[in-house]
Amino acid sequence: MGSINELPAAELPHKLMLDGRSRLNVSGVKDVESFDEAMIVLITVRGTLVVRGQGLHLKALSLEGGEVAVDGVIDALTYEDDTPPRRGLFGRIW
Repeated sequence: MGSINELPAAELPHKLMLDGRSRLNVSGVKDVESFDEAMIVLITVRGTLVVRGQGLHLKALSLEGGEVAVDGVIDALTYEDDTPPRRGLFGRIW
């Protein structure tokens, strides 16, 4: 099998497992866009996942396997919409 970026998105499993808001395991990760103690941005096969919290640390990172483990106080998990926003009537006219 090739690298994770060569596989179609439908073949890569994407799972989130949150344990007590202090440990998060994510599969189906294609890349880590950015990270600090307050926010981690992951590019997954199902879109961009933003993890927000306090004292966040990447404990395990395996992009070949598409898996990431995060420790810290996890406050929010949010998927960002990768599609451009739809323009209203005036935006289409101009």
